[in-house]
Amino acid sequence: MSNSSDPNHPYPLLVVIVNYRTSSLTIDCLRSLVSEVQSLPGMRVLVADNASGDGSAEQIPAAIASEGWSEWASFVPLDRNGGFAFGNNALIRPALQSTNPPPYFLLLNPDTIVRPGALKALVDFMDTHPDAGIAGSRLEEPDGTPQESAFRFHTLASEFDFGWRLGPVSKLLKNWTAATPISQEICQTDWVAGASMIVRREVFEKIGLMDEAYFMYCEEMDFCLQANKAGWSCWYVPESRVVHLVGQSSGVTDTTKPAKRLPTYWFDSRRRYFIKNYGLVYTALTDVSWASGFAAWRVRRVLQGKPDGDPPKFLRDFVLNSVFFKGGKIEKSKNF
Repeated sequence: MSNSSDPNHPYPLLVVIVNYRTSSLTIDCLRSLVSEVQSLPGMRVLVADNASGDGSAEQIPAAIASEGWSEWASFVPLDRNGGFAFGNNALIRPALQSTNPPPYFLLLNPDTIVRPGALKALVDFMDTHPDAGIAGSRLEEPDGTPQESAFRFHTLASEFDFGWRLGPVSKLLKNWTAATPISQEICQTDWVAGASMIVRREVFEKIGLMDEAYFMYCEEMDFCLQANKAGWSCWYVPESRVVHLVGQSSGVTDTTKPAKRLPTYWFDSRRRYFIKNYGLVYTALTDVSWASGFAAWRVRRVLQGKPDGDPPKFLRDFVLNSVFFKGGKIEKSKNF
């Protein structure tokens, strides 16, 4: 085995990818990393499989071997599907505990295609900004259209705006809405999408790993918030361009298909984020604010003849998964 595959040999970046029943996407993602390996000598990539049970555990390592990627890519099968944070932590934890952990970790979705130079742009930015703890790529469509990938932390104001969807309200709350205008320049932000997010090693050492009590969604926002509380800044680096095939990993947010009914874990993650970080009373206020606004929007949508792009039974599911029905008790954080 070469030094580039030795966990005790220093290397500049560890890329972690978590697969769940998306082996063809994962292989395409790995293929897009070939040029990045050349621009970042010694870079390593680890792919975890969250017990897909669909042949991924055979297909991905076979592709790594047949394509000649074994010098820089390795496959790690996991015994269960514990979610996004669980899968990433399973790869990051042993690297942190190794003799020579890398200075940077990149969380990368399997439903991404990395544009040439994207990873080096992130590493170069972190090298020249020692106070930056986290940075995210510009996510985009295959045709280059940018996606929203830098955000403000979700708050009562942003939930109010999302529920009501009313122009005057959005204008009034423009400085508090979750999605920020897409910037063409490097800029500081509250949090970035976990589809392509680089994290400085010291951030993990200071605040721990991502909270595995989140199955999926909100975990990267929560992680960035904990980093922010610890004094680390988060940045958006548009020079790092990554194609994101939205929703292909989870099947939940695929914008090319009619909206699906949201899974319970989406609501559980949202509720957990607010209770954990803002308390029960604040969470109750966000639930009332969102639900009342969304109910008004549904009536307004019918009266105005606007198309229905919301997930089926969204309001019903939201109410039944709110603190008023589920209560304020949440699972203890798992970020060790």
